[in-house]
Amino acid sequence: MLERLQKVLAKAGISSRRKCENLIRSGRVKVNGQRVRELGFKVDLARDKIEVDGRPVQIEAPVYVMLNKPRGYICTVYDPQGRPKVTDLVSGIPQRIYPVGRLDVDTEGLLLLTNDGAFAYALTHPKHEITKTYLARVSGRPRNRDLYHLRRGIMLSDGPTAPARIAVVKKEANTTVLRVAIHEGRKRQIRRMFAAIGHPVLELKRIAIGPLSLGELQPGEFRHLTPEEVEKLKKASQDSKKSAGFSCIGKEY
Repeated sequence: MLERLQKVLAKAGISSRRKCENLIRSGRVKVNGQRVRELGFKVDLARDKIEVDGRPVQIEAPVYVMLNKPRGYICTVYDPQGRPKVTDLVSGIPQRIYPVGRLDVDTEGLLLLTNDGAFAYALTHPKHEITKTYLARVSGRPRNRDLYHLRRGIMLSDGPTAPARIAVVKKEANTTVLRVAIHEGRKRQIRRMFAAIGHPVLELKRIAIGPLSLGELQPGEFRHLTPEEVEKLKKASQDSKKSAGFSCIGKEY
């Protein structure tokens, strides 16, 4: 991904953005051995060698990874109990990346990992209201009035939930599959919501974060996000008042 040279220098801690611009103008910055004086000059952190006053600038290229997390893995980079970690599944990436938010150990699906702290903050801070969409298989068949309460917001032990968007995907003999979209990130929130109406969650899978969908990625597989996908997620985090792409599947009742 290309970034403006002065922004890269500021990220590396060389100085403020304005002072980095002055360094460039004064000819003290080289890219791949060539002196650069143009403020609009863009560099690729994965390929370009940057020097200031002859000293190399060390900065990690930002990494953005989508993982289809299987059940049984915990969302941490270290576990003293030695349990399987999501970072065990991401091989061949030299940078140290970490999960963006969490999925419970018994929940599967879309999980992002990155080394970009600002990106992770934008996607997880409650004020940005990024929509997370799940498929939930619950016990029994929830009644219309129960789903109505979830759509309006329900009282849990840590306070009322924000309204959820819920659509019935499939009715089975003893279970129901629903598509659920929320923008909060409380611990085990969806499981607690359905437990509160007497229909505990049997299986839970996250299928989308904002405009980004899991697609055909198989459990345990990962891939790098495209620059376009990263930009879409950043844009979604900057607009907290718009829906991030939820569409109902099946009949709401």
